[in-house]
Amino acid sequence: MNKGRILVVDDNRGILTTLGILLPKYFADVHLIPSPNAIHSEMLDFKPHAILLDMNFHTSTNTGNEGLFWLSEIKKLSPLTEVILFTAYADISLAVEGMKRGAFDFVVKPFENEKLIATLEGGCNKAMKTSHKEGKKHSAPQPIQMLWGEGLNMKHIHRTVEKIAPTEASVLITGENGTGKDVLAAEIHRLSDRAFKDMICVDAGAITETLFESELFGHVKGAFTDALTDHVGKIEQANGSTLFLDEIGNIPLHLQAKLLRVLQNRSVTRVGDTKSIPVDIRLICATNQNIEEMVHKGEFREDLFYRINTIHLKLPSLRERVDEILPLTNLFIRRFAEKYHRNVKGLTENAEQCLKECCWHGNIRELQNCVEKAVIMSENELLDVKDFNLPVSKTPSDNMASTEETLEMAEERTIRAAMERCEGNLTQVAKSLNISRPTLYAKLKKYNI
Repeated sequence: MNKGRILVVDDNRGILTTLGILLPKYFADVHLIPSPNAIHSEMLDFKPHAILLDMNFHTSTNTGNEGLFWLSEIKKLSPLTEVILFTAYADISLAVEGMKRGAFDFVVKPFENEKLIATLEGGCNKAMKTSHKEGKKHSAPQPIQMLWGEGLNMKHIHRTVEKIAPTEASVLITGENGTGKDVLAAEIHRLSDRAFKDMICVDAGAITETLFESELFGHVKGAFTDALTDHVGKIEQANGSTLFLDEIGNIPLHLQAKLLRVLQNRSVTRVGDTKSIPVDIRLICATNQNIEEMVHKGEFREDLFYRINTIHLKLPSLRERVDEILPLTNLFIRRFAEKYHRNVKGLTENAEQCLKECCWHGNIRELQNCVEKAVIMSENELLDVKDFNLPVSKTPSDNMASTEETLEMAEERTIRAAMERCEGNLTQVAKSLNISRPTLYAKLKKYNI
């Protein structure tokens, strides 16, 4: 018998009766409750190692949102308590979302006794192994390591990085969304003389214009209504290290002028202050926009462009780096197999061929998400084609011949699907697409959505 304590939360009296007979044969203590409203008190008094949580508690809804809400509440109260989602609706997207939010696993109704017991035992065992480490925090996901392919473009970028990394030269990285611009920036920092300090990252597209000055330059107490204390900006935090400005093209023109002064004078003045603070930073910027074209249109300062563009590195799309697809896939498999405790070890030959032939318009980010879903859902050691739910494959020559119009059509279709899926909630849409809200606004305007 497993020594673990199990809490079952389900509004179906028949299921509670069945589990009330089944589970005590395998676990030391089992509590069953029909409503999630008692979860808080049960966690304080009973302290379960694992919770079997129904996803829907009202007959009028079957979206699973209630389950996701209570999953989040449980994880806030006790991060080490493992949650197994219990649902009659075998929706892949819902299962993936639940596991991304910290669920241990999921079980679909009608359930098989053996699978249910094995899943609950796995959750209990994991919780008990880590329970002695009080206050243990979930470790942040490891950054994707830089993989240098055999293509001429990537070899050239690799040689350039080895030359410029030890210098103080500013670097501008361009390329499509999802090509790994942030990973390349981290690699340059890792190889630099500043690697002893963490690189400071700023997503310029994710910060509202009203907060941008405060976040980047800092502020002093009383500078504005909510400035209750002094705040050290990102530029000051990067003193002695590297400052990575992602989505540099989204910075408003009037703030570009202030950034330029900081770079020229190597000092920053906090909002509401007159004192200049010397800073020593190495600047790396990234964008998926055509900055030169923006300069011609008057949307980006020419003097700032020259200041950030000492070295320009353009990352090719994944469609131009086919030799990297399988190494990246295997890297993601190892990572997600460990994260989601899945016994997945590799790919079948058919899957390898299919992945290489697929059009990855979302580049590495799309591949990563695709592998994550496959690892979560697969029950085999080797992932096969059916595990990936890939779009219709095209030959490599077809991929190279894909036109800009085709890319735009795919992007518009993806955004429209996300808008429908998230019922127009722009925050959720931007999060699901892994883009900033300003970028989403621009896309919605572009496609008249």
